[in-house]
Amino acid sequence: MAFDFKDKMAVITGGSGGIGHATASAFSEAGAKVIVIDRQHPEVSVPNSRFVKADVTDFEQVGACVREIVSTEQTIHILVNNAGISRDAPVWRMTEADWDQVLSVNLKGAFNFIHHCAPYFRTQNFGKIVNVSSINGLRGAFGLANYSASKAGLIGLTKTVARELGRHQVNVNAVAPGYILTPLTRKLPQKILDTAKAETTLGRLGAPEDVAQAILFLCSEAARHVTGHVLTVDGGQVA
Repeated sequence: MAFDFKDKMAVITGGSGGIGHATASAFSEAGAKVIVIDRQHPEVSVPNSRFVKADVTDFEQVGACVREIVSTEQTIHILVNNAGISRDAPVWRMTEADWDQVLSVNLKGAFNFIHHCAPYFRTQNFGKIVNVSSINGLRGAFGLANYSASKAGLIGLTKTVARELGRHQVNVNAVAPGYILTPLTRKLPQKILDTAKAETTLGRLGAPEDVAQAILFLCSEAARHVTGHVLTVDGGQVA
Protein backbone atom coordinates (compact mmCIF):
# COMPACT_ATOMS: atom_id res chain seq x y z
CA MET A 1 0.00 0.00 0.00
CA ALA A 2 1.32 3.45 -0.94
CA PHE A 3 0.90 6.13 1.72
CA ASP A 4 1.01 9.87 1.11
CA PHE A 5 2.19 12.07 3.98
CA LYS A 6 3.16 15.11 1.93
CA ASP A 7 3.00 18.31 4.02
CA LYS A 8 2.86 16.30 7.26
CA MET A 9 5.28 16.69 10.16
CA ALA A 10 6.09 13.46 12.03
CA VAL A 11 7.96 13.22 15.33
CA ILE A 12 9.52 9.81 16.08
CA THR A 13 11.04 9.14 19.49
CA GLY A 14 13.78 6.55 19.68
CA GLY A 15 14.21 7.18 15.98
CA SER A 16 17.92 6.43 15.63
CA GLY A 17 17.73 2.66 15.32
CA GLY A 18 15.57 -0.42 14.93
CA ILE A 19 11.83 0.13 14.58
CA GLY A 20 12.22 3.88 15.11
CA HIS A 21 14.70 4.32 12.28
CA ALA A 22 12.60 2.15 9.95
CA THR A 23 9.53 4.24 10.83
CA ALA A 24 11.32 7.53 10.28
CA SER A 25 12.59 6.27 6.91
CA ALA A 26 9.12 5.07 5.89
CA PHE A 27 7.51 8.41 6.73
CA SER A 28 10.25 10.23 4.83
CA GLU A 29 9.75 8.01 1.78
CA ALA A 30 6.01 8.76 1.97
CA GLY A 31 6.66 12.50 1.78
CA ALA A 32 6.61 13.58 5.42
CA LYS A 33 9.12 15.83 7.08
CA VAL A 34 10.53 13.91 10.05
CA ILE A 35 11.96 14.90 13.41
CA VAL A 36 14.08 12.10 14.88
CA ILE A 37 14.22 12.26 18.67
CA ASP A 38 16.91 10.25 20.44
CA ARG A 39 19.87 10.49 22.77
CA GLN A 40 22.30 9.54 20.01
CA HIS A 41 22.46 10.51 16.36
CA PRO A 42 21.41 7.79 13.88
CA GLU A 43 24.28 6.01 12.17
CA VAL A 44 22.41 6.33 8.87
CA SER A 45 20.63 9.65 8.38
CA VAL A 46 17.05 9.75 7.13
CA PRO A 47 16.36 11.99 4.11
CA ASN A 48 14.13 15.00 4.78
CA SER A 49 14.67 14.66 8.52
CA ARG A 50 16.16 16.61 11.39
CA PHE A 51 17.74 15.10 14.47
CA VAL A 52 16.90 16.52 17.88
CA LYS A 53 18.74 15.20 20.92
CA ALA A 54 16.46 14.80 23.92
CA ASP A 55 15.94 12.67 27.00
CA VAL A 56 12.33 11.47 26.82
CA THR A 57 12.25 10.92 30.60
CA ASP A 58 12.82 14.63 31.35
CA PHE A 59 9.42 16.33 31.46
CA GLU A 60 10.74 19.89 31.15
CA GLN A 61 13.25 18.99 28.44
CA VAL A 62 10.51 17.32 26.40
CA GLY A 63 8.34 20.42 26.77
CA ALA A 64 11.16 22.63 25.49
CA CYS A 65 11.80 20.16 22.66
CA VAL A 66 8.16 20.22 21.52
CA ARG A 67 7.99 24.02 21.72
CA GLU A 68 11.16 24.30 19.62
CA ILE A 69 9.78 21.95 16.99
CA VAL A 70 6.49 23.85 16.75
CA SER A 71 8.33 27.17 16.65
CA THR A 72 10.59 25.98 13.83
CA GLU A 73 8.20 23.76 11.86
CA GLN A 74 4.91 25.54 12.73
CA THR A 75 3.14 22.34 13.77
CA ILE A 76 3.26 18.63 14.58
CA HIS A 77 0.82 16.28 12.87
CA ILE A 78 2.08 12.85 13.91
CA LEU A 79 3.69 11.56 17.10
CA VAL A 80 5.17 8.06 17.32
CA ASN A 81 6.28 7.10 20.83
CA ASN A 82 8.84 4.42 20.10
CA ALA A 83 11.65 5.12 22.61
CA GLY A 84 12.22 2.06 24.75
CA ILE A 85 14.78 0.09 26.73
CA SER A 86 14.91 -3.23 28.54
CA ARG A 87 16.64 -4.33 31.74
CA ASP A 88 15.72 -8.00 32.03
CA ALA A 89 15.78 -10.10 35.20
CA PRO A 90 13.37 -12.27 37.21
CA VAL A 91 11.39 -10.10 39.58
CA TRP A 92 13.32 -11.38 42.64
CA ARG A 93 16.60 -10.24 41.06
CA MET A 94 15.36 -7.07 39.41
CA THR A 95 16.75 -3.96 41.04
CA GLU A 96 14.76 -0.86 41.82
CA ALA A 97 16.94 1.02 39.33
CA ASP A 98 16.11 -1.54 36.60
CA TRP A 99 12.41 -1.08 37.30
CA ASP A 100 12.52 2.71 37.43
CA GLN A 101 14.63 3.16 34.30
CA VAL A 102 12.42 1.00 32.09
CA LEU A 103 9.16 2.52 33.33
CA SER A 104 10.62 6.00 32.98
CA VAL A 105 11.75 5.59 29.37
CA ASN A 106 9.03 3.32 28.03
CA LEU A 107 5.95 4.75 29.74
CA LYS A 108 6.73 8.14 31.24
CA GLY A 109 8.54 9.13 28.03
CA ALA A 110 5.35 8.56 26.04
CA PHE A 111 3.29 10.50 28.57
CA ASN A 112 5.74 13.41 28.43
CA PHE A 113 5.46 13.78 24.66
CA ILE A 114 1.69 13.27 24.58
CA HIS A 115 1.22 15.82 27.35
CA HIS A 116 3.21 18.48 25.54
CA CYS A 117 1.85 17.73 22.05
CA ALA A 118 -1.81 17.48 23.07
CA PRO A 119 -2.49 21.25 23.26
CA TYR A 120 -1.32 21.70 19.66
CA PHE A 121 -3.37 18.72 18.46
CA ARG A 122 -6.45 20.08 20.25
CA THR A 123 -6.01 23.56 18.77
CA GLN A 124 -5.58 22.32 15.20
CA ASN A 125 -8.28 19.62 15.56
CA PHE A 126 -6.00 17.03 14.02
CA GLY A 127 -3.36 14.61 15.17
CA LYS A 128 -2.14 11.03 14.96
CA ILE A 129 -0.48 9.30 17.91
CA VAL A 130 0.93 5.77 17.79
CA ASN A 131 2.49 4.20 20.87
CA VAL A 132 4.83 1.27 20.32
CA SER A 133 3.82 -1.37 22.86
CA SER A 134 4.63 -5.10 22.67
CA ILE A 135 2.93 -8.47 22.73
CA ASN A 136 4.64 -8.85 26.11
CA GLY A 137 2.44 -6.02 27.33
CA LEU A 138 -0.53 -8.24 26.41
CA ARG A 139 0.69 -11.56 27.79
CA GLY A 140 3.74 -10.99 30.02
CA ALA A 141 7.00 -12.90 29.80
CA PHE A 142 9.52 -14.40 32.22
CA GLY A 143 12.16 -11.90 33.29
CA LEU A 144 10.31 -8.93 31.81
CA ALA A 145 8.27 -7.61 34.73
CA ASN A 146 9.41 -4.03 34.17
CA TYR A 147 9.23 -4.18 30.36
CA SER A 148 5.86 -5.93 30.29
CA ALA A 149 4.41 -3.53 32.86
CA SER A 150 5.61 -0.53 30.86
CA LYS A 151 4.18 -1.88 27.62
CA ALA A 152 0.88 -2.81 29.27
CA GLY A 153 0.81 0.72 30.66
CA LEU A 154 1.19 2.09 27.15
CA ILE A 155 -1.94 0.20 26.13
CA GLY A 156 -3.92 1.74 29.00
CA LEU A 157 -2.48 5.16 28.12
CA THR A 158 -3.45 4.68 24.47
CA LYS A 159 -7.05 3.79 25.22
CA THR A 160 -7.47 6.65 27.70
CA VAL A 161 -5.93 9.35 25.50
CA ALA A 162 -8.00 8.11 22.55
CA ARG A 163 -11.12 8.93 24.60
CA GLU A 164 -9.76 12.26 25.79
CA LEU A 165 -8.64 13.56 22.38
CA GLY A 166 -11.23 11.95 20.11
CA ARG A 167 -13.48 15.02 20.12
CA HIS A 168 -10.54 16.95 18.68
CA GLN A 169 -10.18 14.52 15.75
CA VAL A 170 -7.00 12.95 17.14
CA ASN A 171 -6.52 9.25 16.47
CA VAL A 172 -4.57 7.43 19.20
CA ASN A 173 -3.54 3.83 18.62
CA ALA A 174 -0.81 1.37 19.54
CA VAL A 175 1.14 -1.33 17.79
CA ALA A 176 2.22 -4.45 19.66
CA PRO A 177 5.17 -6.02 17.87
CA GLY A 178 6.27 -9.56 18.54
CA TYR A 179 9.95 -10.45 18.31
CA ILE A 180 11.32 -8.18 15.60
CA LEU A 181 14.89 -8.53 14.37
CA THR A 182 16.30 -5.26 15.68
CA PRO A 183 19.76 -4.59 17.14
CA LEU A 184 18.16 -5.06 20.59
CA THR A 185 16.62 -8.47 19.94
CA ARG A 186 19.60 -9.75 17.94
CA LYS A 187 21.57 -9.68 21.20
CA LEU A 188 19.23 -12.28 22.71
CA PRO A 189 20.35 -15.91 22.96
CA GLN A 190 19.58 -17.87 19.78
CA LYS A 191 17.41 -20.24 21.82
CA ILE A 192 15.03 -17.40 22.66
CA LEU A 193 14.83 -16.30 19.02
CA ASP A 194 14.18 -19.87 17.91
CA THR A 195 11.40 -20.22 20.48
CA ALA A 196 9.81 -16.96 19.35
CA LYS A 197 9.97 -18.06 15.72
CA ALA A 198 8.36 -21.39 16.61
CA GLU A 199 5.50 -19.51 18.31
CA THR A 200 4.56 -17.67 15.12
CA THR A 201 1.98 -19.03 12.72
CA LEU A 202 3.89 -17.55 9.76
CA GLY A 203 7.12 -19.30 10.71
CA ARG A 204 9.31 -16.21 10.70
CA LEU A 205 10.35 -13.27 12.83
CA GLY A 206 9.46 -9.79 11.67
CA ALA A 207 11.59 -6.95 10.35
CA PRO A 208 11.47 -3.34 11.59
CA GLU A 209 9.86 -2.37 8.28
CA ASP A 210 6.87 -4.62 9.08
CA VAL A 211 6.11 -2.54 12.16
CA ALA A 212 6.83 0.73 10.34
CA GLN A 213 4.22 -0.03 7.70
CA ALA A 214 1.63 -0.80 10.39
CA ILE A 215 2.39 2.55 12.02
CA LEU A 216 2.03 4.37 8.70
CA PHE A 217 -1.33 2.69 8.16
CA LEU A 218 -2.60 3.86 11.56
CA CYS A 219 -1.50 7.42 10.75
CA SER A 220 -3.05 7.39 7.28
CA GLU A 221 -6.49 8.36 6.05
CA ALA A 222 -7.15 4.66 5.51
CA ALA A 223 -7.38 4.39 9.32
CA ARG A 224 -9.22 7.65 9.97
CA HIS A 225 -12.00 5.82 11.82
CA VAL A 226 -9.63 3.68 13.92
CA THR A 227 -8.75 4.86 17.42
CA GLY A 228 -8.04 3.25 20.77
CA HIS A 229 -6.90 0.11 18.95
CA VAL A 230 -3.91 -2.15 19.59
CA LEU A 231 -2.61 -3.69 16.36
CA THR A 232 -0.43 -6.74 16.89
CA VAL A 233 2.43 -7.15 14.42
CA ASP A 234 3.76 -10.50 15.51
CA GLY A 235 3.42 -13.09 12.77
CA GLY A 236 0.78 -14.79 14.89
CA GLN A 237 2.70 -15.25 18.13
CA VAL A 238 -0.38 -14.50 20.22
CA ALA A 239 -2.94 -15.70 17.67
